[in-house]
Amino acid sequence: MRFTVSSTALSAKLTALSRVINSKNALPILGDFLFDVNDNQLHLTASDSENTMYTSMELTDCDGSGRFAIGNHDLLEAVKGFSEQPITFDVDLQQNIVKISYQNGMFSLPVENADEFPVAQQVSEQATTIAISNQMLSDNINRSLFATAQDELRPVMNGIYFDLTPDCLAVVASDGHKLVRNKIYTVKSDQPAAFILPKKPATLLKNLLGKDGGDVIIRFDERNAEVNYGDGIIQCRLIEGRYPNYNSVIPQNNPNQLTVDRMGLLSALRRVQPFANDSSNLIRFHVEDGTLQLNAEDYDFSKTATERMSCEYNGQPMSIGFKGSSFIEILGNFSCPEVVIQLADPSRAGLVLPSEQPENQDVLMLMMPMLIND
Repeated sequence: MRFTVSSTALSAKLTALSRVINSKNALPILGDFLFDVNDNQLHLTASDSENTMYTSMELTDCDGSGRFAIGNHDLLEAVKGFSEQPITFDVDLQQNIVKISYQNGMFSLPVENADEFPVAQQVSEQATTIAISNQMLSDNINRSLFATAQDELRPVMNGIYFDLTPDCLAVVASDGHKLVRNKIYTVKSDQPAAFILPKKPATLLKNLLGKDGGDVIIRFDERNAEVNYGDGIIQCRLIEGRYPNYNSVIPQNNPNQLTVDRMGLLSALRRVQPFANDSSNLIRFHVEDGTLQLNAEDYDFSKTATERMSCEYNGQPMSIGFKGSSFIEILGNFSCPEVVIQLADPSRAGLVLPSEQPENQDVLMLMMPMLIND
């Protein structure tokens, strides 16, 4: 079997696929790319047994068909350095070797039996299907990933929760201290359904989405999901379990409303945070008469910092404590010029919203307060 392919196109496809492969695998063949040549098309697969990625590309020339597996590291390093040129694979499945020739040379690598490559579990025919724009899914995953937990006791918190209702699709992530809820009103269903997407496939999608238009098709059942993003497909095993009732922790009436320049507050927090206590990372927010004052202190090392900035505020004077690093993460995951911070009292959660919501969406982030000693 012999086929020819563009070097840069192959390198781009293999680089994307390589992100799913683990450095250590229970099955050695999971360290390989699976090649399947058929009808002038090259189908490529990579897997870590729980997540499988597929992509395909046109061949410039093809003689024969067949399947084989080849180690990811050596092949990826070899093709990564090529300028744009045709490279030809000459595969001998009897000798289990492939010779790869290019403009100024040739190298050979061993190949393995493709039948040893594990087959991913397919999504059932009763699966729920949703379609969402490529850019919108990318934005929502980017906004939510930072809020997922790393909790061995509650694995359901370690992923992004997709909650499909008759009103909208809610994309939610929380670690118990902060929470992100994105509502997408263009996606809804009369039949409620939900799934928890693990962090790894979410991160893979974060790196793959947003590069073109079109819709992403997600099919999911109780155990597996399949995400078709146009340039390829990701199949993954879902996190099983019941996600907590996230709506119950979101306060419905925070009367004190503060509007402030997002980048200005982000810069101020980054300047003040190094002076906070390392263990608590507590920063005190005091807001009164159009002024927001940030205070950080670490009396163990005689460090303090104070910074003031102007804001719009309608509410009672208030001091409330927040974890500085978490608040920096929240502000960093917005893209709006101004944010609205809604507060009730120093013991209740604060809400952070964009000053203008994205079209057909409702974005909300929640931050639990920390105890401050007056």
